Amino acid sequence: MDLTIHTSVLPHDDPDASLAFYRDVLGFEVRGDVGQGRMRWITVGPVGQPGTSILLAPPVTDPGVTEDERRTITEMMAKGTYGWILLATRDLDDTFETVRARHAEVVQEPTEQPYGMRDCALRDPAGNMVRIQELR
Repeated sequence: MDLTIHTSVLPHDDPDASLAFYRDVLGFEVRGDVGQGRMRWITVGPVGQPGTSILLAPPVTDPGVTEDERRTITEMMAKGTYGWILLATRDLDDTFETVRARHAEVVQEPTEQPYGMRDCALRDPAGNMVRIQELR
């Protein structure tokens, strides 16, 4: 088989704030923006990598989600424990300083992890954890 990761999904609760974070803080390009108001599905991705995207989507629009599940998802998003993504860069220190200067919410500065990875952590406006690992 020849499989690639095409799109990963992260929830948003404020499409404009999420769009600003991924476009203006992380420097991703906007590839699509459909819907209106808070019901928008926004596709973003790294410049020069057209085959890899993140879909920023409203979290509880599926009609199969129960009210209890909606409440749980909303609570988990508020705590920052619902969605997360791992990104990578060759120059973690420069990337970190760039996103910090763009006012990203820093959760953890660049740190050598006990499992052999050096990374940092940010939180996007919806509470999603964004970890950036250093490629070695």
